[in-house]
Amino acid sequence: MPELAEVEFYRKVWDGGIKQKVRAVELHASKRIFRGMDTKALTQALTGSVLVSSATHGKQLLFRFSKNGWLGLHLGMSGRLRIGVPDEEAGRHDHLVLRQARQALIFSDPRQFGRVLFHQGVAPPKWWAALPPQILSEEFTLTRMTRFLSRHARAPLKAVLLTQRGFPGIGNWMADEVLWQAGIAPACLAGKLDAMQTKRLFRAARFVCRGAMRTVGIDFRDPPGGWLYHRRWRRGGICPRDGAALRHAEVGGRTTCWCPSCQKQGF
Repeated sequence: MPELAEVEFYRKVWDGGIKQKVRAVELHASKRIFRGMDTKALTQALTGSVLVSSATHGKQLLFRFSKNGWLGLHLGMSGRLRIGVPDEEAGRHDHLVLRQARQALIFSDPRQFGRVLFHQGVAPPKWWAALPPQILSEEFTLTRMTRFLSRHARAPLKAVLLTQRGFPGIGNWMADEVLWQAGIAPACLAGKLDAMQTKRLFRAARFVCRGAMRTVGIDFRDPPGGWLYHRRWRRGGICPRDGAALRHAEVGGRTTCWCPSCQKQGF
């Protein structure tokens, strides 16, 4: 599933269409990624409009068009954005195509767990404005994170980190990375952290997000060397920090990797 940095990369893919007019809109209106929306209104509003700007927020993307059009995209588990030639024939899983003179902006989603949203108005849509503070923003503070942890005190940290209302953009591999960097076991309950552990978790969350944005978010290359990421799914993988054998189990409903030697808290 695309996470914070992968989403940022895909945003920049479509940025190649900024300042260009959408000559035609093609979509598969019956697909579930368009559930609950007026696809005719989307088609009418975006046809003839110009892509003005783009933004990301966690796992969400927002593309602003002239004529007060706002296109929101959530990539789900298998969604991705790409650019094709102007007259490229849409594939089976290419559910939204915006055709411009120089290229086609294509949203593909084989498994259809993604979502397309549309709003027309001067101000940004409410569903965008209501999103929680991003982890690398000034609004994401230690106090705010601590309060969120306390509201989920009985849940394992792995599950809490995957909760988008508190940690927007964090997915499975990033959650494992944050906990490994912080030296905290994924099954540790959120309410069991002491003040020092909470500070380590806060710093690790921002550190991992920043590092991912500087690597994956730039050109989709792997995160920095020395991270757990490079060992987490290797058979017989060992911890980059102390060489202990890594463990795998389902924690918080997701397959999880950790080092039992340097992430002892909670076991």
